[in-house]
Amino acid sequence: MATVDLTASTFQPTVDAEGIVLVDCWASWCAPCRMFAPVFSKASEKNPDITFAKLDTEAEHALAGRLGISAIPTLMIYRDGVLLFEDAGALPGPALDDLIAQARALDMDEVRRKVAEQTH
Repeated sequence: MATVDLTASTFQPTVDAEGIVLVDCWASWCAPCRMFAPVFSKASEKNPDITFAKLDTEAEHALAGRLGISAIPTLMIYRDGVLLFEDAGALPGPALDDLIAQARALDMDEVRRKVAEQTH
């Protein structure tokens, strides 16, 4: 599956959508970002039911700042609008596959309950 390019106007509707969304925050000058790009692309091909999105931190500098992106590449994983994972660093394929499996296995009712408890 092709990746979706995120902008300030498309970010929130994309990550708030139902299902799993992986966001790769990157920049063209970043060597680790270029190393991670084919891993991300391959995972998108293996998981056509997941939205794979890319956020160019140079083109969307204000959005990256608002999200608190301080190192790239940064991977964010959302499911049903809930941020499940955020970490900087280029991952090898097996590690990304493992994160995807963990996101799939979560009981989202339980996750939403825990999030509600933390916000009260």
